[in-house]
Amino acid sequence: MTELNITPLLDLVFVLLVIFIITTPQLVNNLEINLPSGKPPPADNRPKPKPTRIEVNGTGTISLNDVVVSLPELKARLQQLKADNPDLGVVVKGEDEVDYQVMVDVMDTLRQLDITKMGLATQ
Repeated sequence: MTELNITPLLDLVFVLLVIFIITTPQLVNNLEINLPSGKPPPADNRPKPKPTRIEVNGTGTISLNDVVVSLPELKARLQQLKADNPDLGVVVKGEDEVDYQVMVDVMDTLRQLDITKMGLATQ
């Protein structure tokens, strides 16, 4: 037999390849984590701002903070509130029977006024 038998050599190469594949991801997995300290956060004595509430009932009536308004009045009052507080937060709540177009009109008004802090209230 004049040829070299390379079967044991291939077995050794495959074993080394598997070991290399298994150990390499653990070497490059360095994740920087900022752990919290044991100290409590500083007390914030400022009152939390109340979000503005917009409710739309089943008949399509819009109320802003429990005051019934029309859509143009809503836009004018929200402009005034936005001028007073540029970081205005709004919560929109609609009943189950409400027409979707009224909700879309209210949310479109918020978008036109560039009010980005908006939430949809659920049960």
